[in-house]
Amino acid sequence: MSTGNALRVGIFVFDGAEELDVVGPYEVLAAWSKISPLHPEVVTFSWDGGGIRCAKGLCLVPDLAAPEVGPLHVLVYPGGHGTRALAADPEHLAWVREMREQTPLMTSVCTGALVYAAAGLLSGRTATTHWSAFDELVAFDPSVLADDESRYVDDGDVVTSAGVSAGIDMALHLVARLDSVDVARAVRREIQYDPAPPI
Repeated sequence: MSTGNALRVGIFVFDGAEELDVVGPYEVLAAWSKISPLHPEVVTFSWDGGGIRCAKGLCLVPDLAAPEVGPLHVLVYPGGHGTRALAADPEHLAWVREMREQTPLMTSVCTGALVYAAAGLLSGRTATTHWSAFDELVAFDPSVLADDESRYVDDGDVVTSAGVSAGIDMALHLVARLDSVDVARAVRREIQYDPAPPI
């Protein structure tokens, strides 16, 4: 499916999504849209377009419903405890496979990789997820080559990140890949992201 000329990034949101898995990449990608001459469009969407409650209680109102989202260049699929029900839902997995056919770059944060594995997107690929979910990942698909050291894994048309805050790193990588390293550095400066944990 043609995605047109303008870059479009969609972030799928759902009940039980981990807050930072959603808003971390969103912050990076929205700053990219503001800074870059490419001005990518960044949208959020839920299955039915309704509001969702994240894993720790944050409520979000998405821009669109899944049937309305249209062609995307990039899909961002967050993690969170809500992924387990989605990974067991045949209708949802069929939709993920359909999106895979239409979307040049599929990405996941944290346990979003479990849904991708359940849908068969990670077969024979190197991927990562939250540190606590590697057993689940390979249970969904034993052929997945689990990388438990990297913050994110770029395997061409599929990019996965480790848990929670790693989604920010992955999103910055996407900016560098789709735009330029200089723009990614400008985004990092804009959001003042310079990790130096106090403990």
